[in-house]
Amino acid sequence: MKIFVAGLPYDLDDAELEEIFEKFGTIASAKVVMDRDTGKSKGFGFVEMPNEVEAKDAIENLNNISLGKKPMVVKAADDKPGGGGGNSGGGGGYNNNRGNFNRRRF
Repeated sequence: MKIFVAGLPYDLDDAELEEIFEKFGTIASAKVVMDRDTGKSKGFGFVEMPNEVEAKDAIENLNNISLGKKPMVVKAADDKPGGGGGNSGGGGGYNNNRGNFNRRRF
C-alpha cells in the first residue's frame, strides 16, 4: 500500500522517514519529495508498505502526530493514472488527443 505523508519537517530525509514507519512493519520504500530547483524538501513524501494491515496500522497511529511545528497528515495515497505530472502531455494516463477527425454537423 502506498501512503502519502505531509507535514514533514523540512530537514527530514528518506532514511528518517523509513525509520518512523518501520516500527509498524516492512517498508518497501520511503521517499521525501524534493524540489528540483532548490534541492530542498517540499515537506511531504510517500511510503510503500507491502502488508496492507501494517500500512493501515501505521496510518492510524501516525496521522495527526507532530514531528515538528505542524501535525503530519498520513493517509492512503490516491492512485493517479500515469503518475501525475499535470497536463504536460506526457506520462501516460488519459490521452486528450482527439486526432484529425472530420466532424461534420448535419
